[in-house]
Amino acid sequence: MNEKLDRRRKYTRMVLKASLLTKLKEKSISSLTVKEICEGADINRSTFYSHFTDPYDLLQQVEEEIVADLVQTLTSYNFSQEDEALQMTEKLLEYVADNRDTFHTLLSPNGAPGFQKRIMNIAKELTLTNLIAKNNWDEGLSNYAGLFAVSGSIHVLRAWLEAGMDRTPKEMAELIIQLTQKGLSTFDFN
Repeated sequence: MNEKLDRRRKYTRMVLKASLLTKLKEKSISSLTVKEICEGADINRSTFYSHFTDPYDLLQQVEEEIVADLVQTLTSYNFSQEDEALQMTEKLLEYVADNRDTFHTLLSPNGAPGFQKRIMNIAKELTLTNLIAKNNWDEGLSNYAGLFAVSGSIHVLRAWLEAGMDRTPKEMAELIIQLTQKGLSTFDFN
């Protein structure tokens, strides 16, 4: 009996999350109502409230699951220091590609503003830490450099999603790392 309730609970949460992500493609979280989310999930409002307090709570749960899964996925790899930034960036982009609809929605203007910042912090921590240490950068300057590199990378990621992921995760990782480590002057745009 308990297993049946757990499966029902998981199913309910799954359809509510799917409905939320679908609705976020049309309108912002501040404009969404519980009623709209419930209609999309074919769930009644009392069931929604037995799981979440409001649409923001539901969105936060979606974010938490993505962030936890992303961190678990990325920390499961062990790369040499020389290859780490490139390979971690590639794994990050592969994860994004596997979850493209969710990332596209959460990083869109209707998505979650805090989600982008969280992803930026994860990317900075997992891909730039060794680069900063290797170059023996001043802590204050490295924070600015890290912010510049990661926010640029997030915008590249969003553009990549918008373009239908027209390049492979490996190609995009190489581009991001080259831009981060060497800047625009290394490119031949002809």
